Amino acid sequence: MDRSSQNGKFCLTQKIISLVSATPKISFDFLKQIQLLKKTQPSSIFTKTQPMSSFTISGNLVDVHLQKIYAATLTVENGIITAIEKTSEEPDPSSDFILPGFIDSHVHIESSMLVPSEFARMAVVHGTVATISDPHEIANVCGMEGVEFMINNGNTVPFKFNFGAPSCVPATVFETAGDILDVKDVTSLLQRKEIKYLSEMMNFPGVLFKDESVMQKIAAAHQQNKPVDGHAPGLRGEEAKQYIDAGISTDHECFTYEEALEKLQYGMKIIIREGSAAKNFEALIDLLNDWPERIMFCSDDKHPDSLALGHINQLCARAVAKGIDVFKVLKAACVNPVVHYKLDVGLLQKRDAADFVVVKDLKNFEVVKTFINGELVAEEGRSLIKASRSGVINNFSCSKKSADDFALPWNGKNENPVIEALDGQLITNKLSIKPKVVGNNIVSDVGNDILKIVVVNRYQSAPVAASLIKNFGIKKGAIASSVAHDSHNIVAVGVDDESICRAVNFVIQHKGGISCVCPVEPEGSWTEMALPLPVAGLMSNEDGYMIAAQYEQLDRMCKEELGATLTSPYMTLSFMALLVIPHLKLSDKGLFDGDRFEFVQP
Repeated sequence: MDRSSQNGKFCLTQKIISLVSATPKISFDFLKQIQLLKKTQPSSIFTKTQPMSSFTISGNLVDVHLQKIYAATLTVENGIITAIEKTSEEPDPSSDFILPGFIDSHVHIESSMLVPSEFARMAVVHGTVATISDPHEIANVCGMEGVEFMINNGNTVPFKFNFGAPSCVPATVFETAGDILDVKDVTSLLQRKEIKYLSEMMNFPGVLFKDESVMQKIAAAHQQNKPVDGHAPGLRGEEAKQYIDAGISTDHECFTYEEALEKLQYGMKIIIREGSAAKNFEALIDLLNDWPERIMFCSDDKHPDSLALGHINQLCARAVAKGIDVFKVLKAACVNPVVHYKLDVGLLQKRDAADFVVVKDLKNFEVVKTFINGELVAEEGRSLIKASRSGVINNFSCSKKSADDFALPWNGKNENPVIEALDGQLITNKLSIKPKVVGNNIVSDVGNDILKIVVVNRYQSAPVAASLIKNFGIKKGAIASSVAHDSHNIVAVGVDDESICRAVNFVIQHKGGISCVCPVEPEGSWTEMALPLPVAGLMSNEDGYMIAAQYEQLDRMCKEELGATLTSPYMTLSFMALLVIPHLKLSDKGLFDGDRFEFVQP
């Protein structure tokens, strides 16, 4: 395997075939905002922050346990809350509010395109003090070495990462992954104190049919008294009950109120997800009114531009705006994850670790300060965690392609299956549409928003898998990415084979990343842009805020130059190869029916 150590610097290229060039119409507003932010940051941001061994802080303490708010002074010594002195029974209208820190109850750090240390630098600004982090993305690429990378890098910063043991690497046998974690590997991980749980059990058919290796992994978690996370989109009735009865305690994949309610009634805890692509908050949030002890919040997958703007604090504000009691909201955002996963995270009680945030109010949850183990890690929108560049690991062995490699031969049928992408959802629909045929090949039908989608094996030489997809809205050019859950082969969508080939080859050139290509006038000229991701083809080891700005430029180019209509086209693209989410997806081995759990016959 190629363990690449390529530098992950942003690449913006206009490749000009003729003497005349065209400049992409990209707004740099986001980049300017980030640059302004960094200019206003004190110099201390770039030096190591010393823990505040002893200090006091006053404000309106939000006691989630007693469901009271009162003026108080906290004393912190050596990272521990040693005293809480109530100074008034009532809140002080002139003071800020002190809350337990926010926790993301299910997130793949890799999807932020940042290594854990950079994720932490950005997350603390929004009051996040801990995450429940499933490292199965990098495990699918680099195996145990990838998990070790995440743990070690996370340990370099004052942030409470709580990693799980990936349960499904590879996720299925219907795609090519970079490595395998067997029962022995998973059991070994679960015995480590850094590993808090068994990560999402995506192989729900394996649970239902009591697959031996699946059941052994679940048993290994139970033997260590560690919870098992679920992943069972659309599973209902007796099958859902059977899945839960196997000892699986959470699910973050519910996309309807009825499904989540049923699982709650069966004894499961529901994690409400609001990520960059999958958005289930509106459908599920009303459950918090009646089930405050069994609801948590998560992002699951959050791209860097979204993380720069907000995190779990945003969900708190939205929930309160809907009239949900603030104490119920904070149980979901701060308390329930600590209780469920048995986290070493303080809950604003005497003798707890000093993990808390100060916010201006209980409406917008604008964060003033964030403390972790008594250390001030963020203040007034500025991260105080020192930036540092990590090393890189990778697994990428793929030669450049030609346009002919992406041909989709016509099978002579009048109708062909088409993936229908849904904005804000991971699930897709199955359509059957008459294809546009040129010669003996099926091509994109741009007028009807039917585009070609391809998956390229990044680990070895193999034929390209191709199919059709609807709802991306792209009118010209193509986009590609090596972030393609869960095996992280290269996935691309475009209007023609030449554009797709260029986008894919840009990713191959950098041994992982995301790219966007667009033909420009005069004919034969191209605008091309790429963001290299040298860490496993999933993450950059550069400054998180700069990566956020660079990603935003790619997103703008995709929408403004190519015409993409999805809210988050790259995040949606990354899930089009995720076979464990119904209904129709594409792997490097072919088109896959997620309901029947089998390939679609050509």
